[in-house]
Amino acid sequence: MATSIYNIPVKTIDGTEINLDQYKGKVLLLVNVASKCGLTPQYEGLEKLYQNQKDQGLEILGFPANNFLEQEPGSDDEIQQFCSVTYDVHFPLFSKISVAGADKHPLYQALITAIPERIGEGPWWKDLVDYGLTPNPKPEVLWNFEKFLINKNGEVVARFAPDITADDPRILDAIEAELKK
Repeated sequence: MATSIYNIPVKTIDGTEINLDQYKGKVLLLVNVASKCGLTPQYEGLEKLYQNQKDQGLEILGFPANNFLEQEPGSDDEIQQFCSVTYDVHFPLFSKISVAGADKHPLYQALITAIPERIGEGPWWKDLVDYGLTPNPKPEVLWNFEKFLINKNGEVVARFAPDITADDPRILDAIEAELKK
């Protein structure tokens, strides 16, 4: 049986310490987000997905991270303001954490350990290299907007590459399958 993420402590974007057990019985899509990334417009699709599926039991949880070219430099207050004003984000946001490197948050250590391979790794990786960047090797988080799907029992069941958007059939089908269980 996979390890549950429910007992891992995190902080909401307003600084409240919680465990993810308050999301028991829900399907979760965890996303490491950033405000100054070429993928930042994904907030729009994530919010649309959230609005369309929240009543069926989906929660999207955004974890700001500054690990990739310092594309999330703001404070938690600045991040929350940006997300609210620019993308009208209503899904839960959390305090900025590290998703890669020596100071990786225990949540992300558990996520990548549970699912070391991502779905959809394709030409985007090569694009990063062509731009002179060095993406993280597997199993590490590749870049901003990587997505982890968690079932109603708190187990990691799928992982999606950063360029796989919220309206991609692979994500939608996986979410739908988990919501039906």
